[in-house]
Amino acid sequence: MSIHNTAIVSDKAKLAEDVEVGPFSIIGDNVTINPGTKIGAHCVIEGNTTIGRDCEIFSGAVVGSRPQDLKFKGEKSYLIIGDRNIIREYCTLNPGTGEGGKTVVEDGNLLMAYCHVAHDCRVGSGCVIANNGTLAGHVCVEDKAIIGGMVAIHQFVRVGKFSILGGCSKVTQDIPPYSTCDGHPARVYGLNFIGLRRNGFDRETVGGLNKAYRAIFYSGMPLRKAAIKFEAENTLSKETAYLVDFIKNSQRSVARSCRTAHSAADETE
Repeated sequence: MSIHNTAIVSDKAKLAEDVEVGPFSIIGDNVTINPGTKIGAHCVIEGNTTIGRDCEIFSGAVVGSRPQDLKFKGEKSYLIIGDRNIIREYCTLNPGTGEGGKTVVEDGNLLMAYCHVAHDCRVGSGCVIANNGTLAGHVCVEDKAIIGGMVAIHQFVRVGKFSILGGCSKVTQDIPPYSTCDGHPARVYGLNFIGLRRNGFDRETVGGLNKAYRAIFYSGMPLRKAAIKFEAENTLSKETAYLVDFIKNSQRSVARSCRTAHSAADETE
């Protein structure tokens, strides 16, 4: 174990033998850090926080501090960070709110400088959140999503897998999987063709998703109705079925296409 002589590490914390802790960092009582993880200088790791294997946490990050939620009354809640995550300078990650609440960041993610992951969020695996990306409480980011710099995501929003959000977007509705979105508020511009190809999706799958996207988002119908109609009229691949189910089951409604006007009917049907 390599702990700088200026670091403060609680005797109650559980650190694997090869964990590194940099200058002036503070590790609290209920922290568990698994093998291969490196904590940089001036970091604060506190709360009921578990950090997985082979993570890198850079200077100034504050991980596990109490949630920024006025409802929080000191209940026992958790922050769980998986393996191979890179958490860059001055990121902040909060535990859940309420007894037993959890914030979870899974495996292989990159959180660039100054990102914030609020209480009760869930970030999947292989995601990238660029500088100053901000997740409000209860946000769900699915696997391999990419969130651009200075994007702000409203509480309870779900960001679908393999989607990409352009920088400075304002996200108040669910972002459909496999999509490219941008804007203030965020709108859907099409499929994330480059991301899908980079992740090994074949032509047939991409073509099926594109057909579904055009039928649903260009229909002029409320999206849930358009998704149900498309499902009834087509044989769906696994990926297309996921897109349709995502739209049908959205709790906050789904971001619209940039090509269609927003209407009150979209919010209610």
